[in-house]
Order: sequence, then C-alpha cells, then structure tokens
Amino acid sequence: MSDITDTPPDRLCINPRSAFFDQSALSRGIGIRFKGLQRHDVEEYSLSEGWIRVALGKKVDRHGQPLTLKLSGPVEAWFERPAEDAAAD
Repeated sequence: MSDITDTPPDRLCINPRSAFFDQSALSRGIGIRFKGLQRHDVEEYSLSEGWIRVALGKKVDRHGQPLTLKLSGPVEAWFERPAEDAAAD
C-alpha cells in the first residue's frame, strides 16, 4: 500500500461499528497525548476538533457498548510503529 504515511488520521475510533474505524492504522499502534499527558485509554479522538473519548469506567449502554466521556483539549497523535512498506526498505 503506497498511501500509508507517518501522519495518523485526523479522526480515529477503535469501535468497528464506527465510520472512523481503520484497522490498518490501529494495527500500527497509535500514541495519544492529551493536555501534555500520554493516554492509553482513548476510545476515539479528533485532532482537528481537539477532543478525545474515554470509557466511563465499566458502564455500558443497553446495547453493551461502553459509555464514553468526551474531553476537550489539545490532542497529539503519532504512530508507534513504522509502516510495513518503510520497514521492508
């Protein structure tokens, strides 16, 4: 795949039901820094809108999906592993 870059998507979600789910990006690992702290509990993020969604404990909705809380602030994202095409070179 030649369209893989070192810039993560502007918006990404770990839920396969979401329109913003991208398995190829998630397989590379995404690092998130929110308000200067690295977070490992992010369910969804948007770089351009400046927010993240995190699970609200172990609470779930009536469909079994985790309840999330939207937090606003500066968001940074990066890939934790290089693209497979770049690693092959």
